[in-house]
Amino acid sequence: MDALQRRVVQEDMVQYKLFLIQPDGSTSQQSEEHLTHLVEEVLAKVAPLLIQYIWQHQSFNLKYHPEKGGVPAHIGGSTQFGDNVEDEWFIVYLLQQITEAFPELAARIEDNDGEFLLIEAADYLPKWLNPDTSENRVFFYRGHLHILPCPSKSSPVGVSKDVVPSMAQALALLSTHPEACQASPKICSALRKRLEGYPEKITTGLHRAHCFIPAGIATVLAQRPDLVAPAVSSFYLRDPVDLQACRSFKTFPPDTRVLTSVTFTRCLYAQLQQQQFNQDRRSGFTMPPRSHPQYKAHELGMKLAHGFEIMCSKCRLPSSEPDAPISCNPQWKGFMDSLKKNNYFRGELEGSVRYRELTRSAENFFKQSVASTSSASSPGEEVLQLLHSCNPFKLEELKKQESQLPQEDSDSWLDITAQDLERMLQERSGGRADAGSQNSRSTKQRQHVGGAKERRKEETEDSKEEEEAGYSLVAVSQGMKNFLSAMSSHEGAELPWSSSTQPFSFDPDSMANALDRVLGSKEDELDSDDLSDDDDEEDDEGEEREEKEEGSSGHAEMNGTETLDGLRAYMDQMDQELMSTNIGQSFNLTNCNKAGLGNGSPHPSATDGLPTNGGAEEMEEEIQPLDVDLNLVTNLLESLSCQAGLAGPTSNLLQSLGIHLPPNSDPS
Repeated sequence: MDALQRRVVQEDMVQYKLFLIQPDGSTSQQSEEHLTHLVEEVLAKVAPLLIQYIWQHQSFNLKYHPEKGGVPAHIGGSTQFGDNVEDEWFIVYLLQQITEAFPELAARIEDNDGEFLLIEAADYLPKWLNPDTSENRVFFYRGHLHILPCPSKSSPVGVSKDVVPSMAQALALLSTHPEACQASPKICSALRKRLEGYPEKITTGLHRAHCFIPAGIATVLAQRPDLVAPAVSSFYLRDPVDLQACRSFKTFPPDTRVLTSVTFTRCLYAQLQQQQFNQDRRSGFTMPPRSHPQYKAHELGMKLAHGFEIMCSKCRLPSSEPDAPISCNPQWKGFMDSLKKNNYFRGELEGSVRYRELTRSAENFFKQSVASTSSASSPGEEVLQLLHSCNPFKLEELKKQESQLPQEDSDSWLDITAQDLERMLQERSGGRADAGSQNSRSTKQRQHVGGAKERRKEETEDSKEEEEAGYSLVAVSQGMKNFLSAMSSHEGAELPWSSSTQPFSFDPDSMANALDRVLGSKEDELDSDDLSDDDDEEDDEGEEREEKEEGSSGHAEMNGTETLDGLRAYMDQMDQELMSTNIGQSFNLTNCNKAGLGNGSPHPSATDGLPTNGGAEEMEEEIQPLDVDLNLVTNLLESLSCQAGLAGPTSNLLQSLGIHLPPNSDPS
């Protein structure tokens, strides 16, 4: 399909679709009923994971989509994840779990980058698979990644890379040949590594911090902890017009501030903590000195209160008419039955405190994901609705709870050292590291054993020596040689470690002949394609043809000789001009030549100018051979030192070759 005809996905948004792997041929109405019922079952299955999750912008949602434009009827949705890319990968994990629990479903997912699952495993993809040939080929099925293959000699199953399969064709091939369509173990391993840690990541990715916030915000967050996300976004994306509402806090007066524990995601906490902000003096927020032990809690609470005030200032007050109870929704009973069947309440007795908390969380989730419509309330309206419907807060009781708050989490994860960054980059590159980094890791592991202080000091010194010994300058020159001598395709240079790529094969004789023809070598001969092979011609015509061949061959030989002689003369002239300059001093000679010059060798230096006598033999004596490896390493190290530890061409090139050098510890 033409790339211009593809539907463009919005920036920072992920789209996902769930198809029935084998359509039963029912009518559109029956298919809609079946898929709508599947929506309830799927959401009830993943509800224990979704209810406790805090989304950056939009939550995971599913709804029925009728057949349109050759795409079969399906259930799906889209989620805008903003700055928190973990939301996107959490949805990938959800789809993996859904297709494993519902084997009749196959899932597709993509974002504005296209098939981002393939980007994650780019080092292990087959050669034919690229953005132009991957459309409608990547699926999650029965919990595993599947890629529709391209037919080959070993297996005729698949779709040609030049053909974009329709969704119906792709699903049919996936259902009939699931084994042939399953992705390779290396691709699956790369994806599994990216999803490693779920579902535990849902809780480990949270950050609990103490904040001084108005009592109204504390009341809202006690019932809807997820509303902290739109409040932080409102503060993070504020403009001068938004801050006009914060000159006088009408919704959340600052004089009702209480200390409470607020749960953020790490992304939300970093956005709130890292921004420098000075409040308006008319706002009523007073800040203690920076040396105060609770200054951070005051600052976080002040920023969060500004976010809530901005969010609510853009909404109108809710109507006084109460909303219909959720029990009146016809889908609620079926949703509750699915929750009970999936052990959502974990054996809690009906009517207990924990049971009521789980029920309230399920109601909030049902309103947002299952019963949501196009006229759903904005986050600001939901906050105002909660303030309007809940009982008036009692400031004295909230003050008493300050002494019972759980301990807040450490935010040391915000600080990343250079060593941590290097380790993360090496992990992301698939563990491609040289012997030096491997020795470094092994010595670090030995250091964790412990022992006396002096023993640890000795081990540290030994590990430094071993680490420095592990870095080999020979590997630098050899790596560059391997890179330059590697054969690449017309698509660009390939890294030497690309094990997934097949070696490029060619006929060396054919290549040599082609080069000879281009350069006009003496051995240049006409290709057989230039000759006429008509066997029915007369003998005299054959003789004339042979004479022509000899003439053209002699002409080509003459041209080749002239070309080589002209090239040699041109190079000799360049050598003569360079010998009169100081450019030769920037190169290192071989050891034997240095020794000869040091022992009184009669060879003049590069700065002695052109020779007055001697001709070609004396010129050959003046042109000393260079140590190519030494010059290469010297120039690379000088360039690396000039980068001052920052990213640059040399570090990027060496990193792409899998060569890691230690930072320059010599201040000189």
